[in-house]
Formats: sequence, C-alpha cells, structure tokens
Amino acid sequence: MKPHNLNPLNTLLLIACMAGLVACGESSTGKPAGKHAEGAAHPAEAAGHGGHGEGGEKRTHFTDRSELFVEFPRLVAGEKSAFAAHLTQLSDFKAVTAGKVSARLSGNGQPDEVFVVTAPSQPGIFRPEVTPKHAGKRMLSIEVSAPAFQAVHALGAVTVHPDRKAADAEPVAHEDEGIGFTKEQQWKVDFATAEVVTRPIRAAVNATGVLRARPEGEALLTASAAGQVHVAGAFPRLGQSVKQGQLLAYLVPRLGGETDLATLRAAVNRVQVEKGLAEQELARLETLFREEAVPEKRVLAARAALALARAELEAARQRLGQYSGAGGGVPLRAPVTGALVDVRVSPGAYAQEGALLFHIADRNRLWLELRVPESEAARLVNPGGAAFRVTGDERSVEIIPGKNGRLIAVGGVVDAATRTVPVIFEFTSQEGRQFPIGMAVQAQVFLGGAPGKAREAVAIPASSVLDEGGMAVVFVQAGGESFERRTVRLGAREGDWVEVLDGLTPGSRVVSRGAYLVKLASTGTAQIGHGHAH
Repeated sequence: MKPHNLNPLNTLLLIACMAGLVACGESSTGKPAGKHAEGAAHPAEAAGHGGHGEGGEKRTHFTDRSELFVEFPRLVAGEKSAFAAHLTQLSDFKAVTAGKVSARLSGNGQPDEVFVVTAPSQPGIFRPEVTPKHAGKRMLSIEVSAPAFQAVHALGAVTVHPDRKAADAEPVAHEDEGIGFTKEQQWKVDFATAEVVTRPIRAAVNATGVLRARPEGEALLTASAAGQVHVAGAFPRLGQSVKQGQLLAYLVPRLGGETDLATLRAAVNRVQVEKGLAEQELARLETLFREEAVPEKRVLAARAALALARAELEAARQRLGQYSGAGGGVPLRAPVTGALVDVRVSPGAYAQEGALLFHIADRNRLWLELRVPESEAARLVNPGGAAFRVTGDERSVEIIPGKNGRLIAVGGVVDAATRTVPVIFEFTSQEGRQFPIGMAVQAQVFLGGAPGKAREAVAIPASSVLDEGGMAVVFVQAGGESFERRTVRLGAREGDWVEVLDGLTPGSRVVSRGAYLVKLASTGTAQIGHGHAH
C-alpha cells in the first residue's frame, strides 16, 4: 500500500480547507453550527424539543443509487416535526440538488401518511415537515424522485408518541459520535465510501518494474555525421504521430577541407560533359566499326569509358544531394510507426555525429519489465497475468493474457546485484490511458495461470488504506456523519482491491476517497466536523 505522506505546506492547506468548511462550531455560512443556513433553528430546536439531535434520531441508509442520512426529533401525534434529510448520489458522492422527497409513515393498521417536499432547502438537504395523526409503532420510509434516479429508503420502525410527555419520558440513547465529518464537508471535497465485500482474490507476488517500449516499436534516430538539421515541411513536434518511412527532416553534413557547394556542382557539370563526350565517341566508333574502319577493341573501350562516366555522374549527384539536392541533405525518416516521445533538435541546429535527434516509440503497446524478489522466484510457475499502478494514481492496470496482453518471458537467472528475477509482459493500453516510457511502477504478478486459483476473501479498495507508521488503518463509516478509526491486518492485493485478514466484516463501509481528510478531522479540535449548515 502507498504511504499517504504530505509535506507541511499541503497539510496546512488541507486543514485550512476543512476549517473553511466548518471551524470553531460555525457552519460554512458563518452562522452558528446549530442553526440552518437560512437562519432557522435545527430541526429538533425548531420543534422545541431540545438541542442538536438530543432526544431525536439519526439514521443512515443506502440504496444502489443513493445514500440517505436523516435527522428528526421524536415524533408526537398532532405535532409538527422537521426532518433534515441529507441525500447523496453514489455515482459521484455529491449532493442531490433537485427532486422531490416524501416521508411516509405506514403500518400498524392505520392509513399511510405522506409528507412531501418538492425541492431542497439547500443543495443536498431536504426538509419535509411530518405531522403524524396516529400514535403507535409505524414504518418510516423516505422516497426520493431525483432527475438522475428514483429510490426508496426503508428506515424501519419508529414510535409516534401519543403526547409530548410520553416522548420526553423515553430514555435518551447514548451515542458515541466518533469522528465527525459532516455531509457538507463530504460534498465539497473528493470523498467516497465503499462497502466491505467478499470477492475472489488471486495469489500474487509483489514486484517493482519499469514500463518499456517494445524493441520492434521503438527507434532512436541519431546523426550519421556531424551537420546541420534542415526542415522538410513542418518540423516534427513532441507527441506527433509518425508512420514508418515518413520524412522528418534533413541532415546536411559539414563540408570537409576546401569542399563547398560550388565545387560539388562543378563536379556534377564536369562529369555530365564527360558523359556526353563518351556517348558521342561511342556512337562514332560504332559507325566506323560497322564499316570495318576500326577494330572492335576500340568500341569496347568506348563503351567502358561511357559506363565509367555514368557511374561518376551518379556519385557526384549523390554527393551534391547530401548538401543541397534532394530537399537539402541526408533524409531522416522514421524507422517505425509511433509517436515522437523525445525531440532533441530544432530547425537549423548543429548536431554532432552520433547525437540523438528523435526518439520514436509506439505507446499503445508496451512492455512491463518486472523484477521479482529471489525469495518469490520459485512461485513463478506459469504466471497468470499482472497488475500495476503508477505513482499518483491508485487505479490499477490489469494485464490479462489472451485479452489485453501476453507473457513474454520469465527470466532464468537471478541478477547478482539486485537478487531479482525478470518477468516481462506485453500489454495494450486501455481506456485511452497512455504512460510515459521509463516510468517506475509497483506491481503484482498473479500466480497459478488461471482465475480458478482465486479464493474468496474479505476485501476493500486499496485506496481506503492509510499507512500510519507501518500500521494499516482505515476509517469505517459508523453513521452518515460519524467515522471510526480501525487498524486492520492485510493480506494479498489484486489490482485495486486488497484482502483484509482481520478488522472488518462484510457489509460495513469504509472511506475509499478522502480518508486522509477524515484522519485530519480525528486529530484536530473537537469542533472539526460537528458544525452544520442546517
């Protein structure tokens, strides 16, 4: 797992961000935390039933599309109770900003009672006012009709008390608030939770590696001689796609000694004249030979002289073409199809012999060169694929042989310096993702060769785990706005998932994005996370 280390400046910025949302008991609007953003009292206070949540209820419920966190006071027949329903859409864990919310009381042999609000009082918070007519045990549900989805949150049984005296006589349940992190805070930052699940986890060994271009998909174009680089149309630019054989530029070699362009042109003209004279002489001798005026050996000598003149003319033209002919010098053509990943020269620049001019590589199909520790080498029997991730991105890229990649080779020699064994996979980039060549990666090599080797295990997203001094820590969602720090023991990792050997049970939820912000709330003042823009 990747340590989440921040430098002091970043830490201060994060704390400032959280403090800006809720600081010193105030809401993001600057009003006291116990008040609505509009200036009205908290639901419990509006009904005259005590402070924030005292004697009331808080319930959290998930559907496959939404999360509901609702607060409401004890219900009394004939009395109005203000609900605060916080609705989050799970597609992006942001506030639901439009829609209709209905609070429904049903059961106990009484007719259903429905209380509707058609818009949020502020983004994410809907406030239906519930005035029940019938006392007794009732079933409470919150029905949501939003532009993007519809959902029913069945919250179970609630008690509608016959009068205020009976409601106040009910004992107040003790609540352990845990780490407070309000919905308003969650909606304004990069935050998400994920369910702890049971899923197949394949056995794997950890490895480090580097992304390389395929040998047949990479070319380093160097200067064959010292000279000046000339354009050939539009000069190549970094990232440009090129095809094999495409003309990129010209290299005009430096002229040696007293040679100049005028001398080379004169040489071409001189040889052209010599070639013309040789052709005339050959024609004259062939006529005389037919008249038997000259011997055949003179005709053969004339033919040889013409052939030599033609060869000298071709050589002179090639020499001239290197400098001023054929577009301006030695043509530099792309040896492979790919993209220009490095351009080391500019138009008119002088390059030394052997200097790198252009680096071309196919970034769509790459090699993943891994180094597996010697201690794990014996387990590398028919590897069944690999997964890797790059620095700064918790998303894993899985290589599945036969689908998006293949195994190239497993090394048979332990490197004497690193005590590792090389394993090479080829893969095709998916979802438009492209990686810089030479980038270091963290990876796992799956063992056994087939998904059938997978075993069921309790697992969470790897992004949920923080490293605190070598201990694996997650934050479990105890309620809509409360969290608990939990130390866990981890097992194998497969792609974006990591096995949990101890500390979590399936069905609970952990913070999968924004865990470090929850950690800051747990180490800050008691006020952080308790304010509400209600």
